[in-house]
Amino acid sequence: MPPRTDVETSPADRAAPSVAVAPAPGPPPPHTPAEVRPVGRVVLDLPLSHLDRPFDYTVSRAQDADAVPGARVRVRFAGKQRDGFLLERREASDHDGALSPLAKVVSAEPVLTPEVARLVRGVADHYAGSFSDVMRLAVPPRHAATEKAAPGAGPSADLPDAPPQPFGAYPAGPGYLAALADGRSPRAAWQVTPSADASGDWALGLAAAARAAVEGGRGAVLVVPDQRDVEQLKQACAAALGPTGFAVLVAEAGPAARYRAFLRALRGEVKVVIGNRAAAFAPVRDLGLVALWDDGDDLLAEPRAPYPHAREVLALRAAQQGAGALFAGYARTAEVQAWVEQGWLRELAQDRVALRHTAPHVKVSADTDRALERDPAARAARLPHEVFTLMRSVLPQGPVLVQVPRAGYLVALVCQDCREPARCRHCGGPTRAGRGRTGDGPQATCTWCGRLQVGWECPICGSHRFRAPVVGSERTAEELGKAFPGTAVRQSSAGQVAATVPATSAIVVATPGAEPRAEGGYAGAVLLDTPLLLLRADLRATEEALRRWLNAVALVRSGSDGGSVIAVGESSGRALQALVRVDPAGLASRELVDRADAHFPPAAKLVTVEGRPEALAEFIELAQLPPNAELLGPVALPPERRPGEPAALAGDVGLSRLTLRAPRSEGAALVRAAKDVAAIRSARKSDGALRIRVDPVTVG
Repeated sequence: MPPRTDVETSPADRAAPSVAVAPAPGPPPPHTPAEVRPVGRVVLDLPLSHLDRPFDYTVSRAQDADAVPGARVRVRFAGKQRDGFLLERREASDHDGALSPLAKVVSAEPVLTPEVARLVRGVADHYAGSFSDVMRLAVPPRHAATEKAAPGAGPSADLPDAPPQPFGAYPAGPGYLAALADGRSPRAAWQVTPSADASGDWALGLAAAARAAVEGGRGAVLVVPDQRDVEQLKQACAAALGPTGFAVLVAEAGPAARYRAFLRALRGEVKVVIGNRAAAFAPVRDLGLVALWDDGDDLLAEPRAPYPHAREVLALRAAQQGAGALFAGYARTAEVQAWVEQGWLRELAQDRVALRHTAPHVKVSADTDRALERDPAARAARLPHEVFTLMRSVLPQGPVLVQVPRAGYLVALVCQDCREPARCRHCGGPTRAGRGRTGDGPQATCTWCGRLQVGWECPICGSHRFRAPVVGSERTAEELGKAFPGTAVRQSSAGQVAATVPATSAIVVATPGAEPRAEGGYAGAVLLDTPLLLLRADLRATEEALRRWLNAVALVRSGSDGGSVIAVGESSGRALQALVRVDPAGLASRELVDRADAHFPPAAKLVTVEGRPEALAEFIELAQLPPNAELLGPVALPPERRPGEPAALAGDVGLSRLTLRAPRSEGAALVRAAKDVAAIRSARKSDGALRIRVDPVTVG
């Protein structure tokens, strides 16, 4: 296995995410003939942990011109041809024996820059992964035809007239932009006011920050969660930077378009790159700004090993390259709040007086004794009287958004008499009901095998009747259509997401994340079934619930324009109280204190290891944990059952989970211990794979 080395951390890293930073490779040396630097250091595309280091090969005279640092090469390793990247050229090798020659220089394009190579190394060390696993995320596959095409023109020095931007509504906003334009590197947590007002336009704000970095002679990387956000940011950047002043780097564009955008940034044809989580590694020259929108979105966490989160990647990159940072969102995660409290980020928010005028007016149903006197059943009803009152008052002014946590019709069924969950008679799966044919009632079906539950009978009490404790968006739209005859009812959910709706009077029923934008903003919004989001068996349930609610509130007109929001739920709940106050930072601060008491991230370092019991036993035997580390488990994991699969055939049976926990000050040592064990097991060729996650996004 490779020798253990100490991990270097900068003061910014220690104050922020405690991210491991690999030693900087330094600037590439000037190109010299092969006689002077005949040794090439190559990192191979191998996932084996004990081979997670560069290897030396000789460079021939014929390969000298093309073998530039960052080029793709092919070498012979362990009797097979392997792909890799040339990291650097050296005068001599540390290896005493004879070196093998490079088999081939695939391309002379230096696609792996020294800055990105250092970032890849840092991310791999931080997440106990290998260089090759992260490298696949950072460098897209080669598209030869695109690479051989003639390069485009360089970045234009002329920028269009600056469009309106929202930072003027924030006291520290103009100063932040001025610092970027002056070539400085400010770092801020931008608490965007949730409102359809211009001050809540996050896309224009990120585009304005990128423009300020360009005016200062530097580049920017802007990362957003999904394609809808990319399209919104694309329009804002076109107005601020011109239609050719930026590149869009997303996998959905296809291999050729993705590689073309990558090359435009690599060759310096553009200074700004926007995209989803893969764009965090974009090879932008003279990086001056990294920006991230809505870091609480799960889409920003890579689902493949080593599972890096774009938030941590960008924080590490800002620390390594001395760039400015902007983490923006309507909500606030505990991780960003920790950076604010440690001073690594400065808060950029409106004052409370301006916030009360800009944000819509938010209230919770049945939050006073007077409201309960008028509607005694308000706390038990799914659609209390106050909801209809608000909708009737604002519908003449424009559309009303109704957010429902679940799609479908009747999402879950229970017995009408004993409340026993209705299970499928064939496979034991949960049941749901869809809208029946004209004249028929709802049709109950199994969510696993899809069989109709004809003549269902409760095995406990023998009842043939069922009820739905969870109602989906389709049934909600049907009920509201009956309650408001003559009013258009539109739906937006997975599979039929609407982009925008007109400003005319209508009811828009949408699931979280599928809410369409309304021209001029919604006149009002209703947040239904709020307890469902809070009842998730997840460490981040409260944080995620507030994030989804605020994203809906942000589509409503400002309070000065009459925008109103009502949430149906328990008014004493911490998350709903934060929603009423529009105070996500306060909730994040409270969450951070609670997690510190419970020793959960980000207050502590957490590493989970999943695998077979025998593999975990070997892991425990080999791990050299830091002094204050805790070892929790292992505990058996429930089998992951796929839809339609009986329990006896469920996959991944017999897996267990081991949790390692340590104070944040010993976090780097804990991660290094886990990585060392992975390297030892890889060298031993031990049976049973292990899945290692560092600070998992979801902790159930």
